[in-house]
Amino acid sequence: MAIYSSGFFLLCITLGLMFELSQQASVSKRNYYTAGVVEFRPSNLVSDNLAAYLEIIQSKNASSTDIIVFPESTLNDMGATSFVPNPDHLINPCLSDPNATYYEDFLVILSCAARNASKYIVINLTEKQKCEDVPEDTRSCALDGFNVFNTNVVFDRQGVVVSRYRKVHLYGEPKNSTFLPELSTFETDFGVTFGHFICFDILFYTPAHQLVDQGVTDFVYPAMWFSQLPFLTAVQIQLGWAYANDVNLLAAGASDPAMGTSGSGIYHGRSGSLERVMRQDAGERTIYVAQVPKYQGRRRMKRELRDHQVATSSRFNIKRDYLENFSSEELPIESGKSGHLSKILCHGDFCCHYDLAWRSLANPVENSSSYSYRIGIFEGWRNEKRLDVNYIRNCGLFTCSGSSIDDCGRLLPDLEQPLVTFTHLEIRVTYPQSREFLLFPDTLLDNLLPLEPKYFEWSQQQTSEEGHQVRFGLRQSQEVSNLLTFAIYGNYYYNDCTFGVGTVDEQLACGYKNPKI
Repeated sequence: MAIYSSGFFLLCITLGLMFELSQQASVSKRNYYTAGVVEFRPSNLVSDNLAAYLEIIQSKNASSTDIIVFPESTLNDMGATSFVPNPDHLINPCLSDPNATYYEDFLVILSCAARNASKYIVINLTEKQKCEDVPEDTRSCALDGFNVFNTNVVFDRQGVVVSRYRKVHLYGEPKNSTFLPELSTFETDFGVTFGHFICFDILFYTPAHQLVDQGVTDFVYPAMWFSQLPFLTAVQIQLGWAYANDVNLLAAGASDPAMGTSGSGIYHGRSGSLERVMRQDAGERTIYVAQVPKYQGRRRMKRELRDHQVATSSRFNIKRDYLENFSSEELPIESGKSGHLSKILCHGDFCCHYDLAWRSLANPVENSSSYSYRIGIFEGWRNEKRLDVNYIRNCGLFTCSGSSIDDCGRLLPDLEQPLVTFTHLEIRVTYPQSREFLLFPDTLLDNLLPLEPKYFEWSQQQTSEEGHQVRFGLRQSQEVSNLLTFAIYGNYYYNDCTFGVGTVDEQLACGYKNPKI
């Protein structure tokens, strides 16, 4: 009888393994995977955040997902730091440390949650590491002997830590950067390899764009993004980055509009958003789920998107760009009249050509609020104090709450009906060639969500070794009346090896045959 029972047990184990392998093969063969991104309002209590994470992982809405991504700094940012296993060691905290004697209990519990739900789970946490574990890092260490990192951790379906990424570009956080920047990827059983980065990293070549150049097509992106008008609100930058690189992006955002943070989405390259949300009143704890086409088939997925409320300054604590540094000109909009403008605007040697047309919607009501518009251009370093900065070449149309450039990049407290609808929008620019740069369409509506690609046209062609011709326009027959921003964002990162920059010898060393004097 004992022999029979043992044989039966082995048969069950074998059948179980065969079923699991069959399921994995089936998932791998699908031309899509199902992803969930979490828009999450954090509290100061790790226990509260952890309980909400577990509730989301176990929820009906999450049941179909292969992978779930949680935001940046919404778990233990106000609590105890934790060691994180080296992914090379394939450690399963749920099994190796069930009593949480080495790792913090939240790490062990989430490892078990991934195992029980059989899902890939991406979390972001505050990690500690002994300085002595990195002897090659000769920088000074904290008095307690630990480095503290802003870290992504990935659990596979068994709860094993299969990937870890430590944020490179800190946003004023009292944390450490790694001795050398990390490039982190992980493979999945559904046939997709993901890269990952965190929040502010998206504005820099390493690691985000560098992973794209290495052929990665899918990314997980936890963020606590502090939105900035008119070019850098959360969903606006997420869609623009995914569109320009033609990649899948799973972006999970912290949700606290009163503090200026919100914005999550699932994006499929040039097709735009599969899901997106930008909270404006109260934050939320919600998972957004979509089927994401895999890139080997290049299948495009259409999905109906929900609109959300118009943003006003009373609801969202939003930052603004340093628009005083821009060269700009106010649009000559007259009440009750249609108009058009064809204008070349320059900032130094960098120039943009604008062709715009609009028609009047209504006469303004006395004492009502409505936006004016300016076209603007800027070339130079972003003016962010005590932060990593990137070099930009931007051309755009943006709103103002008054007639001065000081009034631009601000939300109105109460917005009445728009005065005009734009019937034609077109920006044409010749951008210089560079070793590392990214140009992307940058739009925003008054609900703090961007225009989807079906509403605009974008072309970028390298016409010579020196430059790229870019045309960005509203699609023919389209009109837009609730516009806050319509721009081309030119991110030149550190402006290295840009044509026309530096001496003749420096340009020759970068490979330019006919350097600009």
